[in-house]
Amino acid sequence: MIWLGLLIVILTFYFIIKNYETRMVLFLSGVLMAMLSGELVPAINAFIKQFNNVGLVNTICTVLGFSYVMSYTKCADHLIAVVTSLLKHCRFVIVPAAMVVTFMLNIALPSAAGVSAAVGTLLIPLLLAMRVTPAMAGSAVFLGTWGSVLSPGLMFNPMVAEMAKTDVMSVIIFMLPTVLIGMAVAVGALTIICFFLKEGAGSYKGELQITQPEGLKVNYLYAMVPVLPLVLLVISSEQVGWIPYISVPQAMICGTVVGLVLTRMNPGEGSKKFFRGCGDGFCDVVGLMAAAATFCAGMDSIGLTGAMIDLMKESKSAAQIAAASGPFAMAVVSGSGNAAGVAFIGTVVPHAPEFGYTIMELGCMAEIAGQIGRSMSPVAAAAIICAKLAGVNPIELAKRNAIPTILAIIVMTWLLL
Repeated sequence: MIWLGLLIVILTFYFIIKNYETRMVLFLSGVLMAMLSGELVPAINAFIKQFNNVGLVNTICTVLGFSYVMSYTKCADHLIAVVTSLLKHCRFVIVPAAMVVTFMLNIALPSAAGVSAAVGTLLIPLLLAMRVTPAMAGSAVFLGTWGSVLSPGLMFNPMVAEMAKTDVMSVIIFMLPTVLIGMAVAVGALTIICFFLKEGAGSYKGELQITQPEGLKVNYLYAMVPVLPLVLLVISSEQVGWIPYISVPQAMICGTVVGLVLTRMNPGEGSKKFFRGCGDGFCDVVGLMAAAATFCAGMDSIGLTGAMIDLMKESKSAAQIAAASGPFAMAVVSGSGNAAGVAFIGTVVPHAPEFGYTIMELGCMAEIAGQIGRSMSPVAAAAIICAKLAGVNPIELAKRNAIPTILAIIVMTWLLL
């Protein structure tokens, strides 16, 4: 039964890589394994339970709602325009600066595809105008799209927090030093690659096919709104405590209201955008988590989870390697950091103490590995968007980001575990 379960898991990853609907594949795989083991009802219950997970559903839905409102009010555009204007004065460090800026903006705008589209529309033409080669321009933005690991809106942070019985900001603060060092390694590696390939500012001699977007008259007050929830969460956290505790949903609702009031946009339309975001969050993210929970329950019922745990108990290094390499590799081949992280966090992280690690350590490692692995995947939505904006093949971005992401994950694994 264990070998049969392993075959089903391999086929599951194969179909995800082939771009079959991820939720459908995970759900059907979990149901099949549960049926083979005669424990279908627990797997279905695991699916239903995710829809009643108050902490996660509230967080995910309000984050997406806030994100939609920021797009509607153009506050996100003002924030990006401010940062882009500052980059124009950093010609000689424009490539690493573009990575860092994308990384930071991805914290406030946690969707990799969303930040690629929003930031890439401004940054990639700016890089091209400074004669950075198209492939390096796309790679620089694409490599910054894992900053979401530090966002309270990324679904894994509340998941790990719930498992570890702590708050979201404690999870983020725990992995913050490791993530910053990992980002520094990635930035440094791509900068060196840029230098040796001679693809930096002034290098490109070809004809530019992309024109810069029309300028935006920046309102600095509007530009501050997208980061307001993050500020509220930091200053209300247990570690800082300047104001009474504010939850993620409360912070997102505050940001939404402030954004609509400041911009004086139609509140009715703004409300529609907010609730549309909540609905999409429930559909795309909570639905994925529910399907993954069914998959995890199926693995558990057929005995595969137990076999994995027994293997990791025998060797602490096996758990260490699996926590990083498993989600990383799956994210590279599937293009989804979420699918990679959910599968590992749901099945292995709850047993972290049995391997000699805390839930926080193993959970954060799996989360980071999945997100940075996606940042070198040629089939990731963010890669396709950046490649389209730069006018190159996505594989060119993956080739340039391979060494930086691999070096970063090695360093972060060594630091965190």
